[in-house]
Amino acid sequence: MKKIWHLLTIVAIAFVSLTTLSGCSSVANQDILKVDQKSKQITWGVKADTRLFGLEDIRTGKLEGFEIDLAKAITKEILGPQGKAVFVPVTSSTRVPLLKNGNIDAIMATMTITPEREKQVDFTKSYFDAGQSLLVKKGSPIKNIQDLNKPGEVILGVSGSNSVKNVAKFAPRARVLQLSDYAQAMTALKSKQGDALTTDNGILYGMASENPGYEVVGGNFTKEPYGIAVNKNQAPFRNKLNWALNRLEKNGTYNRLLLKWFGNVKGFNYQEMKR
Repeated sequence: MKKIWHLLTIVAIAFVSLTTLSGCSSVANQDILKVDQKSKQITWGVKADTRLFGLEDIRTGKLEGFEIDLAKAITKEILGPQGKAVFVPVTSSTRVPLLKNGNIDAIMATMTITPEREKQVDFTKSYFDAGQSLLVKKGSPIKNIQDLNKPGEVILGVSGSNSVKNVAKFAPRARVLQLSDYAQAMTALKSKQGDALTTDNGILYGMASENPGYEVVGGNFTKEPYGIAVNKNQAPFRNKLNWALNRLEKNGTYNRLLLKWFGNVKGFNYQEMKR
């Protein structure tokens, strides 16, 4: 009897595996641009915990931020006035798996374009040129990344982010504590589980605006260009996204959205980011 159940289990696992592979294959073979043009909607993977870029308003339940508004504008450019932007919250760890599984059409979630990631996905041109920095409690002796490069220092980061990998290059002697999202990372900083929180400057300025007792220090020690990620073999879709980005830059929509979200952020140089 045990042998029969063992055999049935193997068959069931094989069936699920084949179904999953078949599903992934069908997603890869679809022309996403044509599918979206037919349905009149684009499904975006976005952040829901990152102030200024993508954050859920607890009063309304709606997502708000620069990337949210930019995704809506791109959707209208590609699909016309009736085009609808559908948003699926993602984290740094879940965004690529959700894209690969076909749950989302594109990722616009503070995702830096890197050679390693380009092996998995294709990127559009950069739509936001960020740089990695540090968030510390006001009055902290930590003023730059070099101050953290010694035993006993703890740097907080978010799992799956490029920022965590960069720490090994710039502060290899420090210990890195990875949290699942930015809300948890901020809580860890407040509870003194770490000496500094590191990620891209735009994200950190958003966190500092919510937490007046903390500040961004040290300037940018890396370059982090954000791109929209799409699945491999979706050149028509990627090209159309680049086309839409170029139109929004030329007609002033991009700068208008940049001003809306970053124009009054203390310490953030809006003028340098204009296109």
